Amino acid sequence: MSVQTERTDRGTDTAAAPGVREPGVRKTDVRPPDAGRTTGRGGAWGPYLLLLPALLVTVVMLGWPLVKNGMLSFQNLNPRQLILHLTEWNGGDNYKEVLGSSDFWKVVQRTVVFTAANVVLIMVLGTLVGLLLARLGKRMRLLLLLGLVLAWAMPVIAATTVYQWLFAQRFGVVNWLLAKAGWDSMADYNWFGTQFSTFSVITLLIVWQSIPFVAINLYAATTTIPKELYEAAAIDGAGVWKSFTWVTLPFLRPFLWATTFLEVIWVFKAFPQIFAMNAGGPDRLTETLPIYAFVEGPGNQHYGMGAAISFLTILILLGLTAYYLRTVLKQEEDEL
Repeated sequence: MSVQTERTDRGTDTAAAPGVREPGVRKTDVRPPDAGRTTGRGGAWGPYLLLLPALLVTVVMLGWPLVKNGMLSFQNLNPRQLILHLTEWNGGDNYKEVLGSSDFWKVVQRTVVFTAANVVLIMVLGTLVGLLLARLGKRMRLLLLLGLVLAWAMPVIAATTVYQWLFAQRFGVVNWLLAKAGWDSMADYNWFGTQFSTFSVITLLIVWQSIPFVAINLYAATTTIPKELYEAAAIDGAGVWKSFTWVTLPFLRPFLWATTFLEVIWVFKAFPQIFAMNAGGPDRLTETLPIYAFVEGPGNQHYGMGAAISFLTILILLGLTAYYLRTVLKQEEDEL
């Protein structure tokens, strides 16, 4: 089957008259590249309109409670004011009392040390488990991931109750195992009788709950590293440690920064583990800032004082956030 094509021959010595189309030539409109785009107000505001529902929910759910908390921190709010529906503004008396209290600064120091110890343990152990996941076979990796997800999914209060039972003084499994192993003095040891031992149990609980998040996050990050880089490092004679420092660590550094920041916030504001374990005892020696705000506020029915402490806690977290963002931005500038 043959196909005939029709071609229009134009002479080179003849020119078409003005206003007359040449045969075989189709007139087309030439438009600028952006002629078909709409540049009205609706197109410019489209992305903001799509974000508006999420912004409204954020303002209502987070912004308004924050404003109410700030207003309460400048009030003298006790049961009397609640019953009589009175609003007594006392200026900055709550903040003066809190900042002038030596107990507050002891709690701040205790919270910072507690957070730093937990975050270091979480990041070190979580990173090691994440790297282990990357080297295991499929079956063992699936089994370990299943265990991590189950530990991560356990409710906080349920996990705290289990740890209370494990470290109970008379019928605890830990004391029983230690006594069977030869430490007879640990048979009736009270793990919640001193500050150090109580914090040790709470730290063990928080680290156990946090390792799955770090490990799974770091394992996911290792899957994005090209294998060609490891092959090139091996050709250059790099061993296991140099392959880690030259290839793995540079790729994991952004994930490590982000995960560390999230863990600092999560540990800093940890409340149910500490309060349900021993209510900040013994003798209020294991109170962190969230526990201190609850005890001084609703616990002593001085809600303005509790609001002031919680607002100061938010300011400290904002300071940590600013430091984190500054460090990340500086690191990105150095890489560029």
